[in-house]
Amino acid sequence: MISLRNGGVPRSHPRSHPRSSVWRAPAAFGAGALPALAFPAPALWWFAYVALLPWMLLVRSAPTGRRAALEGWLGGAGFIVAVHHWLLPSLHVFLVLIAALLGVLWIPWALLVRELLGGQPTAGRAAAGLVLVPAGWLLSELVRSWQGLGGPWGLLGASQWQVPPALRLASVGGVWLVSLLVVAVNCALVLLLAVPGARIPAVAGVAGCAVLTGAVWLWAPRPEVSGRLRVAVVQPGPVPDGPDSAERRFAAGERLTRTVAGQRPDLVVWGESSVGADLAARPDLARRLAALSAEVGAPLLVNVDARGPDRPGIYKSSVLVGPEGPTGARYDKMRLVPFGEYVPARSLLGWATSVGRAAGEDRMRGRAPVVMDLPGGVRVGPLVCFESAFPDMSRHLTLDGASLLVAQSATSTFQHSWAPAQHASLAALRAAEDGRPMVHATLTGISAVHGPSGERIGPALPTSASTAHVYGVPLATGTTPYVRFGDWAVYAALAALAAYCAAQVAQTLRRPAPEPSPPPARTARG
Repeated sequence: MISLRNGGVPRSHPRSHPRSSVWRAPAAFGAGALPALAFPAPALWWFAYVALLPWMLLVRSAPTGRRAALEGWLGGAGFIVAVHHWLLPSLHVFLVLIAALLGVLWIPWALLVRELLGGQPTAGRAAAGLVLVPAGWLLSELVRSWQGLGGPWGLLGASQWQVPPALRLASVGGVWLVSLLVVAVNCALVLLLAVPGARIPAVAGVAGCAVLTGAVWLWAPRPEVSGRLRVAVVQPGPVPDGPDSAERRFAAGERLTRTVAGQRPDLVVWGESSVGADLAARPDLARRLAALSAEVGAPLLVNVDARGPDRPGIYKSSVLVGPEGPTGARYDKMRLVPFGEYVPARSLLGWATSVGRAAGEDRMRGRAPVVMDLPGGVRVGPLVCFESAFPDMSRHLTLDGASLLVAQSATSTFQHSWAPAQHASLAALRAAEDGRPMVHATLTGISAVHGPSGERIGPALPTSASTAHVYGVPLATGTTPYVRFGDWAVYAALAALAAYCAAQVAQTLRRPAPEPSPPPARTARG
C-alpha cells in the first residue's frame, strides 16, 4: 500500500539534509499554483499539459513519504488559492483556511506520484503510474466537487474549454475524461524527463492519449442540428449599490429589452437577481414584465432574488413570464454558494459575516430541477449561477428533455477579476457534454452562448458592456455518450485505484512475517 514510511519506495530515492529541504515547502506551494494559468483569464490552455511537471518532479524526489504528503498538501493549497484568488476580497482569511483544508485532498495523489514515478521505476511500475496517478488526481477533483466543499470549480479538464478535440472528449466522458488525459500527458513528460529507462511506456502513454483523442474525434456521435432559436441576452451592466439599485437594474433591463423588439426573438434571458422583489408581492413588476413580453413578442426568463409572501426565506428563482404574466414555470436554485449564499455550520462560523462578505442570511434551497416549455415546443433547462459548474445538473436537465440550457449568473462582486471569464467558460463544457446549446446570461458580463458542440456562437458580451444581443442558437437532437452513460470515467478511475489498493493489501498479507530474534546468548562466568 502507499506508505508514509521511509522505505515505501525504492532505496534510490535521495535523502536530503534538513537544511537543503527548507526551499521545498514554498516551492511546492508555488508549483501547485502554476496550473491556474491554464484557466481564464490567462487561458493558456496548452500550459495545462506541462503545468504539473514542476510539482510532480518535486514530489517524486521527496526523501520520505511524509515529505511527499506535505508537498502534496502544500501544492494543493497553492492550487486552490491561485484558482480562487479573486475570492480574497470576500473571504479574506477564510480562503487560506479553505485552501489548507482542501489541500489535504492531494496527499494521496502525491504519494502515488512518489510511489509509482519516483526513483528509477520499472517499465511496469511506470505504466501503472500513467493510469493510477491521473486517477489519484481525479479522486481529489471528485471529492472537492461536493457542493459543501465549494463545488467543482477549477477542474483541470475545464481549462480546455476552447479546444475542440477536448470538447469532443467531454461529450464522451465529461470533463472528468479531459482531466484524466491532461494529467496522463504530464505523467508521461515527467518520465521522459527524469527516467530514461521508462521512455518506452512514456512514449506509449503519449501515443495512447493521442490515439484516444483521434478516435473520439473521428467516431464519437456529433449533435444533429434540428433548427434554430433566436435568444436575446440582456446584460444591464454594473449598477451602483444603493436603496434603489434593484429598481434601477430592473429599469435598465426593461430599456435594453425594448431594443430587440424588432429582431423577433423567441426568448429573452435576464441575468441572476435581475428582479429584486417577488412578483406575487409586486404585481406592478409582473405587469411591466408581461407588457414587455408582449412588446418584444417573446417570453422573458428573469431571475427573482427575494422573499416571497407565501413561503419563508429568500429564494433565487428562474421565472418564465409571458404576455399574460408569469406562466407558472419556476425553478428555485438548489445548490448554493458556500459563504456567498449561506454559511456552513453558521452556529460555529457565523463570525465570518464580520470578516468578509459572507451571507448575512442563508438562502433557501429548491427541491428539484425544472424544465420549462416555450411556445413552439422548445424546452428550456435553467440553472442559476455556479450550478453551471456541476456536470450532473445539466445532464439531468438534458435527460428530462431540455433542448436549451440556460445559466443565469451575476459575478458583479468580482467584476475586475478572473471570475467572470472562468464562469463563462463553463458553458462550453456543459454544452459539449450534453450536446445541447447553452446560454450564459449575466448582469454585468461576461455573457456568452455556445452551440451543442461547445463552439462559441456570436460575440461574448464583456464586463464593460451594457447591452442586449440576439443570438441565433442552433438546436440539436441526439444523445451524447456522456448523457447516456454518465460519469463512467470517474467509476473507471476509482475501480483502478481500488484494484491497486487491493493488490497492495494482498501483497502485504502474503509477505511472511519476520522471524523472531533469538534470545541473547548467556556467557558463563567462572
